[in-house]
Amino acid sequence: MAQQPLAYRMRPQRLEDIVGQQDLVAPGKIIARMVAAKLLSSMILYGPPGTGKTSIASAIAGSTQYAFRKLNAATDSKKDLQIVAEEAKMSGTVILLLDEIHRLDKTKQDFLLPHLESGRIVLIGATTENPYININPAIRSRTQIFEVHPLTPDDIKIALHRALTDTENGLGKLPIDLNTEALNFIAGATNGDLRSALNGLELAAQSTPAANDDRIHITLAVAEACFQRKALMGDKDGDAHYDVISAFQKSIRGSDTDAALHYLAQLVAAGDLPAICRRLMVIAYEDIGMANLPAAARTVQAVQAAQQLGLPEGRIPLADAVIELCLSPKSDSGISAIDAALADVLNGHNGAVPDHLKDAHYAGAKKLGHGTDYKYPHNFPNDWVKQQYLPDTLKNAEYYHPKTNGRFETQLAQQYRRLLTANRH
Repeated sequence: MAQQPLAYRMRPQRLEDIVGQQDLVAPGKIIARMVAAKLLSSMILYGPPGTGKTSIASAIAGSTQYAFRKLNAATDSKKDLQIVAEEAKMSGTVILLLDEIHRLDKTKQDFLLPHLESGRIVLIGATTENPYININPAIRSRTQIFEVHPLTPDDIKIALHRALTDTENGLGKLPIDLNTEALNFIAGATNGDLRSALNGLELAAQSTPAANDDRIHITLAVAEACFQRKALMGDKDGDAHYDVISAFQKSIRGSDTDAALHYLAQLVAAGDLPAICRRLMVIAYEDIGMANLPAAARTVQAVQAAQQLGLPEGRIPLADAVIELCLSPKSDSGISAIDAALADVLNGHNGAVPDHLKDAHYAGAKKLGHGTDYKYPHNFPNDWVKQQYLPDTLKNAEYYHPKTNGRFETQLAQQYRRLLTANRH
């Protein structure tokens, strides 16, 4: 029988063994509290591949001693769900990890819902899709939704060291020397995907013959070959990846097209398509934003095209987007506005919602448009009427400070100032 992959063998059986996701599983955090109190509820874990969704489910089962079963919503049948339900009747509670839960069809869902209601099956749904968009409301309403995030390189290094020293399930019985350059490369090469990092390490260990000293030396060259990616130039300590991404954004922000293309080329050569796509969309809305929103939208289209094409062809729409963003007017007014509003909220400056904006609980008021004194703008000329929207304590707050170095935002700025003056004076 073929041996299970290293990532499978190293799957944690206790919450304290989970790497990353400490906002969910650390002592005192929500999932740890549920396990400690033995008050498990069904949940959906969503996030990128290899970030710990299955590990969390496995660790919950191990920490509670409940039976643990794993099914796939797309490929396993209703009969497979029935088998789990029968086991739950016999044993009391079964933790069911349902992978790709966003692909659960109505027949399976209808079968599953009563068992979730009774608590016999504790469902842990796993998905890479946004559950608020792609999962049926009937399932969502019966689950808590938690987001899991890509692991940091430091998180992945912890798991790699653990795998290298574990003699039962890991690679601890092999005489492996993993040098620092290779360790840093593996920790950053998979963009937070621990599964890929562990399985890549195993491939490197098993495919590298022992040297004259009878040890398996995993060097940077070996790691690059096993991951089919090149390390960034000068990446001795693992920081060059982040330095290049930082320089990439700052070059676009500074409107230096050639420099931005140079750093894009470094990232393309390293094969880091996910990092390029994510950062490029951040740049489009953070640094160009209101000055040229159509360019930001076109960047999203370019990213989608690159993801469908893959590398190397994906470099073409990415380069087009980079050039347009470099040559576009810049504005950070959007991020500045939301951060200013967030600062007020996080500092407790919320204030009460004005009475005329509150939800109404009777039909007559709803027909008039919520609160009884609410003025419905569509009933007035130009679809606008003067009234207060901010709480009394913040009624003069101004978060948006438009810039005027692009025609798009200049026109919006004129409208913003006109409405602000009319509504508050």
